[in-house]
Amino acid sequence: MAIQRYRPYTLLDELQREMSSLFQGPATESSFNSEEWSPAVDISEEEDKFTIHADLPGVKSDEIEVTAENGILTIKGERENIQQENKDNFRRIERFSGSFIRRFTLPEQADLDHITAKSRDGVLELMIPKSVKADPKRIEVKVEH
Repeated sequence: MAIQRYRPYTLLDELQREMSSLFQGPATESSFNSEEWSPAVDISEEEDKFTIHADLPGVKSDEIEVTAENGILTIKGERENIQQENKDNFRRIERFSGSFIRRFTLPEQADLDHITAKSRDGVLELMIPKSVKADPKRIEVKVEH
């Protein structure tokens, strides 16, 4: 049986190599630039509607698809990646590009047939009206003799 020595400095060296590799590689590319990303959303509820605001900067309105089916609201689309090449200068890209998808389970009172969507200044606004709730109907119980 071979005895292995515990070498804490080896682990530290490995961690340092991993950390260094984060800052190495082509200066014109970043792991941020062409992956799936998830836009931030704000959801609010009022007496008569739900409102969703989704931050979609750089996404063209015709590239946004909104669907509502079986109580699920889906927002999906794609932000194009702008290809630029800088060989002599350092460049860092932190803006995500690529496809995105967000899904939300809607409550029963959401009126899926009357959802409206508009986009302005990189923010998608969805207004989901609440359906009119029917008052509970009292049913008379007849007593049989």
